[in-house]
Amino acid sequence: MSGWLELFIAVAAAAIVIQMAILLAMFVQLRTAIGTFTRIALQLQGRLDPILTRTNRILEDSEERIASIMGDGAEIARLARGQAQKVDRVFTDMVERLRIQVVRADHILTGALEVIEETGTTFRSKVWKPVRQASAVLKGIKAGLEFIRSGRRPEPDSVTQDEELFI
Repeated sequence: MSGWLELFIAVAAAAIVIQMAILLAMFVQLRTAIGTFTRIALQLQGRLDPILTRTNRILEDSEERIASIMGDGAEIARLARGQAQKVDRVFTDMVERLRIQVVRADHILTGALEVIEETGTTFRSKVWKPVRQASAVLKGIKAGLEFIRSGRRPEPDSVTQDEELFI
């Protein structure tokens, strides 16, 4: 059994040496990788620093302009809102005045039509009625003269018509 113990110790020692060699290789690789990453980071930082510096300067310079643009935009919106309200008031007032004028024109037109209708009625009663009566009288005289000239009586239909016109 003592042979096995020595073999086990030798195998364990070899395993430990192999592990140490692997760890040492990993340490060297890691150190090389860290050096490469550090170099890449420094190069990247060297390239990014001027870009970031310029961007920072541009933003600092543009900050006042952006604030001015925002203020101007707010002022334009306020003025546009005020103008829209004025236009709304003007149109509302204009529509109300137009409505009043239309109502007034309607009253005037209605009054004129009533006057025309009354005038027509008055004209018919005052002018046409006497004209019809005069026409009926003239037709009666004409019928009488025809009767006297012809020496005969008029036909019953024509007499009835003349009497209806006369009445």
